[in-house]
Amino acid sequence: MRVQRALALAGVASRRAAERMVEEGRVTVNGQIATIGQSVDDADEIAVDGTPVAPEVTRTYLLNKRVGTVSSVTDPQGRPTVLEGMPAELRLYPVGRLDLNTSGVLLITNDGELAHRLMHPRFEVPKVYDTLVEGRVSADTLRVLRKGVELDDGMTHPAKVEKMERLHPGGTWLRVQITEGRNRQVRRMCEAVGHPTMRLFRSRYAGLSAGKLELGAHRLLTTDELARLGRLVELER
Repeated sequence: MRVQRALALAGVASRRAAERMVEEGRVTVNGQIATIGQSVDDADEIAVDGTPVAPEVTRTYLLNKRVGTVSSVTDPQGRPTVLEGMPAELRLYPVGRLDLNTSGVLLITNDGELAHRLMHPRFEVPKVYDTLVEGRVSADTLRVLRKGVELDDGMTHPAKVEKMERLHPGGTWLRVQITEGRNRQVRRMCEAVGHPTMRLFRSRYAGLSAGKLELGAHRLLTTDELARLGRLVELER
């Protein structure tokens, strides 16, 4: 990989800041001044200002996100983010987003390659949502949701949509599985067919569920779970 990317993955700085370090002559590879775009591998010794750079240990967590938290590293409005309560010594960030009023499964990681692949449309990572919508949903409406809904940014891909056995006066619980990552997609799909969303919970992401994890709590992924994610996005390690 390129030296600036290696620095970013090691947690030294962002990719852009790492490029500036290289341009300023602060980075060496095997004792020689590095250049922008220079290729490095695991055998190379990288240093910044004479201090050796050790690869950052990668960690991936499953968070059961609470409503009212922002899916970002920081928030200019001062709202709580999904990183509050996470290990502060790691440069963590969320894999994709859940909007402010959506709860459920969200991965938090410092593994850039894994995050990139999980969010890439090529891999069609499955996302399952349990949503309470207004009104009674007809069989015809279910067929429309399954076939695809026309939104302002184009037709959605076919989705798996089923009524849940949960009952609610004046509403219907649906389980919706999609593989796209459009902004607020499930809410927009339901609104487009005349059933605005009242509650939305992501119950599964890439096959992972919150299980008994309480809202706001997080846990490390197991070795087996990481291996399954790797196979899903063709990432061999």
